[in-house]
This record gives sequence, C-alpha cells and structure tokens, in this order.
Amino acid sequence: MPERLHRLQTFLPPVRLDGGQTCRQGAGWPMSTRTMHNHLPLHGTALRRAGILIFWVVGLVACSAPAAREQAAWTHGGMVSVANPYAAEAAAEVLAGGGHAVDAAIAAHTVLGLVEPQSSGIGGGAFMLVYERKSGRLVAYDGRETAPAGAKPGMFLEGDETMPFLRAWQSGLAVGVPGAIALYEYAHERHGRLPMTENVSAAVTLAESGFVVSPRLAGMLERIAGPSRLDDNPETAAYFYPAGKPLAAGALRDNPAYAETLQAFASGGADTFYQGDRAEAMVAAVEARPDPGSLGLEDLAAYRVVEREALCGDLPATGERICTMPPPGSGLTQIMILSLYDAFADSENSVDLSAHVDAQRLAYADRDHYVADPDSVPVPTDALISPAYLALRADDRVPPTGVPQPGDPGAALGNAPLIDLWGRDTTDEAAGTTHFSIVDREGNAVSMTATVEAPFGSSRWAGGYLLNNQMTDFARTPTLGGRAVANQAAPGKRPRSSMSPVLVFDPAGDLRMIAGSPGGNSIPAYVSKVLIRVLRAGEPVQAAIDAPNVIARGHSVRVETGVPGGSEAAAVLKAAGYPVQEREGENSGLHVIVRTPAGLEGAADPRREGQVIAVE
Repeated sequence: MPERLHRLQTFLPPVRLDGGQTCRQGAGWPMSTRTMHNHLPLHGTALRRAGILIFWVVGLVACSAPAAREQAAWTHGGMVSVANPYAAEAAAEVLAGGGHAVDAAIAAHTVLGLVEPQSSGIGGGAFMLVYERKSGRLVAYDGRETAPAGAKPGMFLEGDETMPFLRAWQSGLAVGVPGAIALYEYAHERHGRLPMTENVSAAVTLAESGFVVSPRLAGMLERIAGPSRLDDNPETAAYFYPAGKPLAAGALRDNPAYAETLQAFASGGADTFYQGDRAEAMVAAVEARPDPGSLGLEDLAAYRVVEREALCGDLPATGERICTMPPPGSGLTQIMILSLYDAFADSENSVDLSAHVDAQRLAYADRDHYVADPDSVPVPTDALISPAYLALRADDRVPPTGVPQPGDPGAALGNAPLIDLWGRDTTDEAAGTTHFSIVDREGNAVSMTATVEAPFGSSRWAGGYLLNNQMTDFARTPTLGGRAVANQAAPGKRPRSSMSPVLVFDPAGDLRMIAGSPGGNSIPAYVSKVLIRVLRAGEPVQAAIDAPNVIARGHSVRVETGVPGGSEAAAVLKAAGYPVQEREGENSGLHVIVRTPAGLEGAADPRREGQVIAVE
C-alpha cells in the first residue's frame, strides 16, 4: 500500500487484513508478586512513516505465551481499537512509524486523557498486559493507584454511618496516588522503540492547538454538573463550563497546561510529575475543602509500578488459554466464568444465557469475597481458578431465584477453610474507565484498561488533568458481619478493581484475541460476553460487542433491552424464572481485536465513540 492515509468516513464492517503458554496458574496459594522499584531513562528509535488504512466504527511476572510449536512470522500487520478517533489515529501513526505496541498504547492514552477526560487520564491509573511475540514473554504491569500513608480502614466513616457515595466521590479523601505516568515510563523502558517525545506528540499538539469536543463528552458534561463539583471547582468550571455553560459538541478546546505536563515528562521523566511543582499542585488540590484528603508529597514520590505474573488459565473444553490481570484486578473472573460456562452450557454453537448468568453469579460472589491487593492481604488466586475447585464450584449453581454465596476454595481443595477470613464486600464501582486493544506489525500486543474511577474522577484539577477518586473502590464499610473485608483501605494499599484486560491464545499457542472493557462492576460481565460469543458461539466480533449486555452480580439479573436482541434476551431469562431488571442502555466500551483465518478483525463498541484502524 502506498505511504498515505486512506479514510473511509462511513459505517463499515469490522476490519480484516489478509494475512502453549508456560506461566504460573492454578496450583498454590497465596500468589507471589515481583515488585520493581525503578524509574528508568527513556530511549527509542527514529520515526518512520508507513501506510495506514482507517475504518471508522464511530457512534459507536512474566510468563511465556503457549509455545506448542515455533511461532511463524507475523503477517497480519498491526491494528488498534480505541475509544476515540483522535486517540486511535495517534496510536496508528506510532505503529506506522515503527513503534512497539507499548509506544502506541502511550500515544493512545495520553490523547484519551485530553479528549475523553471523563473516563481516564494521567491523574488515574491502569493495568497493562504486554505480549512479546518473538520471545513469547507475557507480563502484567500494575499501574493502579495507591492509598496515601494517611489512609485507614474507616476513612469514609462518620461515627457509625458510611459517608454517602456522592460526597465521598468528590472528596479529597478519594484521591489515590496516580499511576499512569509511572506506568508509561516503566513499560516504555522495557518495550518502547520510539522516543517518549514522539509517543506524546499527538496529545501535545492537540492540547496546544485544540481538539473538537465530541458528543459523548458534551453530553457527560451536561449530566454530571448536578451530582459532581465539576462546575463548582474554579479550575474545572473554567475549563469545562466556560461562561457558565458546558462545552458543546463541536467546540474547540485547548489545554496548554496539559501539553506542558506531557512535555516535561517526555523530556525529564516521571520525576517531573511525582516531585516538584506538579506534585505540589496535586497535593494542594487534594487538601482543598470540602472533605480534604491526606495525600502528601511523600506519597507521590514513593509511587512504584508493580510487575506481576500474568494470570493464565487453560480451558480444557477447547484448549484455549486466557491470560489476564491478577489481583488487585478481576481478571480471574474471566477464567472462572468461561470455565463454569463450559460446565453449564447446553449448546456449543449458540449462547446459553442461563449458563452465562449462573457462571457470573458464582464468579462475582468469589471475587467480592476474596479479591484485594495481594501485597497487603493473602488472596487465594491460584485456588480460585484451579480446575479442581471450579469443578466443585459448578455444583454450587443456584436456582434462578437463589442468592449466590462465595465458595471456599481452601476447604474444597482439602486445605484449611478460607471462607471465614473475610467479610463479604459488595463495594460498587462507577464506570469512569476506558479500554483499548493494540497489536503492532510484528505481532506484539497490548491490552490496557485505564481509569480515573467515576466520571471525571474527583473533579479536582492539577496541571491540566483531573485527579482520580480511586479510594472509593475500597470498601467504604470496612467490616461486614463482624469481620474485616479483604478490600478495606490501608496505607500504600491498592484498591480492588473490576478491570479485566485479556489476551487469549489458541491451542497452538498463537495470539487469538485482545479484549477488555470499561464499566465498573459490570466489566467482568461485559468482557465475558464477548469471549463467549466469539470463542464459543463463533460470532463475528462486532456482532458479539453489539449484542445485549447481561449482568448477574448477586440476586437480580440486569438485561440491556435498548439494543437489538435485548428484549428477547430478557424474555428468555424471565421465562426461566430469573428476576430480571430491564435497562435501556449499558456503559460498556469493548474494544477487541481477533485473529481469524482471514486475518485481523477489529471492532469497537457502538455505545461509545470507538475507532478501529489497521496498519499495514
């Protein structure tokens, strides 16, 4: 293809181009982690141009990959699936210039922080899975926010009462130490090929010259003004509500302070963010009334990325391997749900809604009870995804009107009981998150989910970006039933996250799928929907994403009825006896790439503003 940019600004089908993992899983407990504590210098290579084919889909630690045979040369080109066209184009330009998938991830996310600030940004954190095709190495980088030294289990309690969520969300107490910038630097040092200045150049240019406000951002600004303080805090009010009115779709909005923050980081490293004037600005924002927090300069300076072993599980029914983020992420739910689904499903070629609902119920019950920061509390990760436990757990399937309870992997596996270690945690998570999937022209892949927690984070502003409210992902009620919950707050602890970035490998060890979604507590349901529909029912990936979301956490079953097939799905589950809650829409943002016999197939969630771009 010639060196040019070819745009097709119309609705098109998913992009197609012609064209056994050896890691820790499921035996012991507790899981171990490997923590890396360096901020390291930047490096890269010169940028080269190459052809890009763009398909608009708008409106819309380490282990090895399975090496049953030597990997053939990658002939499928690269691809990105990202939640905003500006960010997708930035990532594709980096791939076209010879960048690694990690370089493209940095380009995508720095732009997303500017044009989609309601979902993620450098004031928040992220999980990143990186697959190196040549070596077969797979690693999970934990850039999750951490609690400041002043955090305590009852930080959201007022006497015997729990602070209401809306107030906690907008408080300084809710702000954790951001991890995104440290994650950029850490992953770039290990995988990047282009200079950091090139990776952030698209975001800098847009911040200086202005970007066109999207309909989704404009709509969110209208809706969020009441419950949030975004229109009250002086800096955010001036930026998002000029002249007292929310930014309108189509308006041009610049952000020179954001450009300066990125330029300083690109030239001077992460210390320019975690120390000095920018760190002081973050502390000042957190200390502002009402409800100031305790985050201090020492907390920022102490932040470190954690390099963890990717969590992988084999699915005996098909020989696939799902690799995902270990705790404090919720990737284990994907392994559990797919395994339980295979045990429950009546059909191999169509979606069994009851099987998906019941698999979700059991996985959510276990996740809510056991999952937290594994560096602070023991998490029985390996036991929860072990085939022996999942075989026994399938016997706990409850009737449609039943209430699922957490299982006991310790007792089930003949070890000491674990069920009484913790009180069950039912913390809600808001849906202020994004996900993107990237594969570069050599077959290296990134699955990254990033967040500021609730929409627009804490509404507190520093250096041209919003600060997260991630501490509300801890259990605001730290004890239940007289027992501490695993996910209660503590100094330096990382809150549990529903984020579940996924890489799937086929039985021969080839990369099959890159997937993930935003959506708060609904993320395990959203992601598993696509895995089941693509891997089990054989649906095209766009059809799988478009299908109605069904969420089963606890007793009731929420069904998205405002999309084709939603009313029918609700009727099927009602007829089976499930207590169905119908909901017009869902906040999924699935961005997926699948390798098919015909080449790469990418798709973006029509519920957001995603774009798929193929790079030759």
